[in-house]
Amino acid sequence: MQVKRFLGFALLGVSTLLVASCGGSSSDESSSKTTTTAKVAVTTPEPTCESSVPYESGTGGYDTYRIPATVATDKGTVLAFAEGRRDSSADHGSIDTLVRRSSDGGCNWEPVQVVTSGVGENRNNPAVVFDPKTKKVIVLTLVRSEKATELQIRSGQAIGADGMRVFQQESTDDGETFSEPKEITDQTKEAHWRWNVVGPGHGVVLTKGDHAGRIVFGANHSVPPAEGSTDNPMADKFLAAHSIYSDDNGETWQVGFIQENTDGVINGNETTAAELADGRVYFNTRNQNGSAEVNRAGAFSDDGGKTLVAPFTSTESLAQIPVIEASLLQLRGDDAPLLLSAPSVPTAREAMTIFASTDGAKTWSVALKISDAPAAYSDLVQLDDDTIGLLYETGEASENETITFLRVPVSSLTR
Repeated sequence: MQVKRFLGFALLGVSTLLVASCGGSSSDESSSKTTTTAKVAVTTPEPTCESSVPYESGTGGYDTYRIPATVATDKGTVLAFAEGRRDSSADHGSIDTLVRRSSDGGCNWEPVQVVTSGVGENRNNPAVVFDPKTKKVIVLTLVRSEKATELQIRSGQAIGADGMRVFQQESTDDGETFSEPKEITDQTKEAHWRWNVVGPGHGVVLTKGDHAGRIVFGANHSVPPAEGSTDNPMADKFLAAHSIYSDDNGETWQVGFIQENTDGVINGNETTAAELADGRVYFNTRNQNGSAEVNRAGAFSDDGGKTLVAPFTSTESLAQIPVIEASLLQLRGDDAPLLLSAPSVPTAREAMTIFASTDGAKTWSVALKISDAPAAYSDLVQLDDDTIGLLYETGEASENETITFLRVPVSSLTR
C-alpha cells in the first residue's frame, strides 16, 4: 500500500481512510424518510482525527452518495452536504439533498438529515454558503422531474416543471433545521437557457470594497442552437458559464456575468468562485471537452462578479486536471495562497490533489497530493487559521464509494 506523508501524519490510501478514520459512517444512522433527527451530543473538546467518512454508498437507503458541498459556521459547526441517489448512481432519478453536522471539526457526524426530498423528483447539486451577517446557511438546489434526462432538457423536450428549476432553503440554527424550498428560478435563469446549474460546492461572501457582503456563486447553463440549425443541442459548445449574486443576504438574486461563446474552444461548466486578497473575484470553470488543450479556464471580475474583465482563458498550469468539477478556497490572510482541489491525472478521475497559487491565480503548482486513489468531486472549507477541510468523493475501486472528509494542516500547503 502506498504511503503519502506530510507534517507528521500518514495518509495510507483510501482503505485507511475507511477503516482507521475516527468514525461518522452513515451505515446505520441515515434515513430517507424524515426531515429531522435526534441530535448526537459531541463531547470531544478538540478535533482528534485526520479523516472521517460522513457518507458511504450503499448504506442508509441510498445506492450512491455524490456531489459534496461544505461550509463552516461562525460557531465552528461543519456541514457536509451531498446528494443521496436512491436507486442508482445516475445523475437523473429520485435524488435527495442531504446534510450531516459536525461539532468537532469533521471528526464525528450527527445522523443524516434530508434537506429536501426528491421522491419522484431530482433535488440535487447543493450549492451552499454561510452568511456571517445574518448567520444563515443558504442552500441552493436544482429540481427537475426524475424522468427528465439531460438530453431531454438540453434538446428542449423537458421544460417548465419538468425542466431545470432553482430552489433556495435557509437554516437559522446552524444547520439543525431548514426552511421549506422556495423557487428562485426567475431570478437566476435567463428565459432562453435550457440546462441551468448553480455550483455545486460553496459560494463566497465578499468582504472587501464596494461590494462587501455580496453573495456570489459560480454557475453554468446551456443555450439552444440557432433557429433553423441542425446542430446537436447536446454539443458541448452550447455550454456556457455565468454567475449569480445577491446584495441583500439572499433575499433576492440577479444574474451576473454571462459568457456564451459557441466556438467550442472553452465550454464553461461547473464554475466556482473565490474572492482574492485584493478584492477581485476569480472564477475557474471546467472546460467541457473544448478544443483548448487544457480542461480548466479562469477569469477575473473587478466589480464583484457582475461582469468579467476579459473572457475565460485556459489555465495552462492546471493542465493535469481531467474534465471534472473543482473547488476554490482563498486562505485567510493578505499573503495567503489561493487553493484549488481536483484530481490530477488528465485522463482519469484519480489522485486528489490540492493546488496553490501565490500570484493571484496567474499560475498554479501542486501543494499537496492526497493519494493516488480514485477521486472525483470535492469542496474545500477553512476550519480555523491552522486547518482546512476537504470533502471529496473517493474509494478503493471507484471514486463514488464514499464521500470522505479530510482535515489538512495549512502549514502543509504553504511550505
